[in-house]
Amino acid sequence: MHRSTLGQVILGALSLSLMTPAVVAQTAGDAIEEIVVRGQVLYSDRVNALRTPTPILDVPQSLSIITAEQITQQGFTSVGDIINYTPGVNTSQGEGHRDAIVFRGVRSTADFFIDGARDDVQYYRPLYNLEQVEILRGPNALLFGRGGTGGILNRVTKKAVVGENFTNYQAAMISFGEHSIQVDHNFDTGSDSAVRINAFYEGLENHRDFYDGDRFGINPTARFQLGSATTMDLSYEYADHERFIDRGIPTGGDGRPVEAFEDVVFGDPELNTNELQAHLFRLNLQHEFADNLKGNFNAFYGDYDKLYQNFYASSYDQALAPFEVTLDGYIDSTQRDNMILSGNLIWEVDGCTLKHTIIAGGESITTSSDQDRFNSFWNTTTDDNETFAITRPLVLTGGVGTNAAGQQTSNSFTVDINDDTRVDIDVLSFYVQDEIEVSEQLDIIIGARYDSFDIDVFNVVANDRRNRKDREVSPRAGIVYKPMENISLYASYSESFLPRSGEQFANINGSNNQLDPDTFSNSEAGIKWDFSRGLSLTAAFFEIEQSSPQIADNNPETLDVIDAELTGFEAQLQGQLTESWRITAGYSNLDGEQVDRSGPTGLRPRELPEQMFSLWNIVQVSPRFGLGFGLTHQDDSFIDNGNSAILPSYTRLDAAAFYELSARTRIQLNIENAGDELYFPNAHSTHQASVGRPLNARVTISSSF
Repeated sequence: MHRSTLGQVILGALSLSLMTPAVVAQTAGDAIEEIVVRGQVLYSDRVNALRTPTPILDVPQSLSIITAEQITQQGFTSVGDIINYTPGVNTSQGEGHRDAIVFRGVRSTADFFIDGARDDVQYYRPLYNLEQVEILRGPNALLFGRGGTGGILNRVTKKAVVGENFTNYQAAMISFGEHSIQVDHNFDTGSDSAVRINAFYEGLENHRDFYDGDRFGINPTARFQLGSATTMDLSYEYADHERFIDRGIPTGGDGRPVEAFEDVVFGDPELNTNELQAHLFRLNLQHEFADNLKGNFNAFYGDYDKLYQNFYASSYDQALAPFEVTLDGYIDSTQRDNMILSGNLIWEVDGCTLKHTIIAGGESITTSSDQDRFNSFWNTTTDDNETFAITRPLVLTGGVGTNAAGQQTSNSFTVDINDDTRVDIDVLSFYVQDEIEVSEQLDIIIGARYDSFDIDVFNVVANDRRNRKDREVSPRAGIVYKPMENISLYASYSESFLPRSGEQFANINGSNNQLDPDTFSNSEAGIKWDFSRGLSLTAAFFEIEQSSPQIADNNPETLDVIDAELTGFEAQLQGQLTESWRITAGYSNLDGEQVDRSGPTGLRPRELPEQMFSLWNIVQVSPRFGLGFGLTHQDDSFIDNGNSAILPSYTRLDAAAFYELSARTRIQLNIENAGDELYFPNAHSTHQASVGRPLNARVTISSSF
């Protein structure tokens, strides 16, 4: 695979640094990197202490961190809301039942982590119990293992606080009728322990017909100081979600969403539904063996039970049948168990001329995942597709309706099985990384991770069992140069891979078990600059190269390697412009081209807007009163790989006002889409474009005692 000049330079630095003296620690276990922010320093001591505190200026990677305070101020209620104000990433529809992020042009529904542990089931993740959200961009298997092909999103949860008693609550109402309540209660249970309980309930409503649902979550945690050098955190979380699935509206003859259908829901008011129950257990144990050596052990167990069923617009011909639409559908269930054990040692070594921070560890993941899908089956067509007249609402309820020809038709989700697979996965990983302080101005970071990924798939329908074993080594290298104390210039190179079973490893049937993983490399160069008043600027140029082995057309026994390339620029400015004015601004410019066996195609990758821009301002008008205002903009992008369906550009205006009723009570008003623009924020495929929310308001009251 071709590597860019920037990548060659970084690998050259890796080779040079390998010749420097280093001490390698013997370990047993790894934890995924966890990043927590306090001021301008990255910390990991709250969750998975993989690193000693590292200034943001010294991290050779593009990242964004969204704190709980920012989530509250901007009225964010979902991961998608956060993504809208983050450079270099955008949202995908996720079939209306899951978080889906496009990291630097690479769509993912599995590169999610919670307290550093993999959280790969497809669902909407709540924000009620978070300290912050961390978005790291660029492939980096060394820290996160397989996946992470364009980046990852990690949620950092709140932990119990020893020696404190407090209660925070928040209640909110949205103009559509949606409402929610959150409670955060911490109580001291002794000089060396504490318990904290976070809980929330949300009644879902929006501007679309039939949309409703309920979400409930509770997350008790406990912290124990087992000695002056040992801390243990225990956590259990239960999530129960149910919501209507809305797949959006079709595109017309011009390839754009048909605005005349903005109020039509192309689904069944009773059967378009999603249900999830999840039980998540987490344990973190930290121990300091010496001033320069500490260890971290993590255990995570997740039990997920999910069902979703839906109808959606699969075909629409505006020229030949402008008032008819073809619906397809399916019912899908997933039962998954994830068991993750990880641990690491961090060793700080002060040599004669060089200082080393060595991180070494390993990870074991055991996954059992059963999933099946039944297609819709209409008695009139004996097929999974049926055509209906476009009305509001569609003549379809409970899978029974009248088709476009005026015939009574009914559906069954028990006749046409699409797939039924039973998957077992075993992953064993080891890694080592050395952060070398060459001088006060120059740091070099080198490391590599070894992953053994074993998958066994039993295809119940075909009565066929297949397996595959992948062994991958993923390097990482970085250089950080600080010409001044408040400025750093960096360059980095990293790699990642995705097994051919895909991010949800549904199957390796057909010839997939013969194919090597997709590989991704990221070359990046950037600058980080801290100004006065806590204002900081970060900017990065990057290039992602993807290599995808495919069976050759002319000889199925051989593979063609197909490459694709994405390039871009990202910048973010955040901090205090004045004592009373805080700003967060982000910009990204992305480019790319699809490549096949014949070379460049001239086609742009789907879901890749050329430019995205976001801006948020908070102005403290008086000690008690403040205003917020901002916008988010996204250029045109293509919905499909054939570049025939288009997601139009849009600019959305948002605003906020808040008033401190007392030292402990605050009331806040958030206004979304203040210009009441009709826009389409994302899509899943050609005839499933989401309809953005019109002008709406959210009132929140929060208090503490």
